[in-house]
Amino acid sequence: MAIRLNATYSKRLGLPGYSSHQFSVSVETELVATDDVAAESRRLYDLLQTNVDEQIQSTGFVPPGDYGMDDAQPHTDGSNGHSPNGDRWQCSDKQKELILKLVDEHSLDKDEVDHLARQRFGKGVKQLNKMEASGLIDELLDTHGGKPQRRSSGRAYANGKGGHS
Repeated sequence: MAIRLNATYSKRLGLPGYSSHQFSVSVETELVATDDVAAESRRLYDLLQTNVDEQIQSTGFVPPGDYGMDDAQPHTDGSNGHSPNGDRWQCSDKQKELILKLVDEHSLDKDEVDHLARQRFGKGVKQLNKMEASGLIDELLDTHGGKPQRRSSGRAYANGKGGHS
């Protein structure tokens, strides 16, 4: 009886400009005897790790430091990015909606999310550009991406004061 052994090795590296790249290699092999499983697993892991480490050194396109930092953001909802009190979000409308949804669904404190944005990017949530907002969203999903803890009735950023509408 042949035994199939599947092995995958993956690595992701952070790059400048809140960018990253990832490389994965997967293989499948058949073993004729079960006494080779541990040794073959070690051999495959070493082989895949060496291959990925060699290949990932070629980074390809790396965005410059100001990539995605444009101030002109098109807004398709007719609002020109302005909330009722005149504050403007610099990220896309979809990113804004997702941030608001995560804050609402997970009952996150608006000030804590804003503090996180200031720690990571040196500016508040509303001032984040598309690349930075993407990084914040990734972190919120990694931290709170599961089921919502409880629903709140308001939207944390709606009135610009951190309270609910």
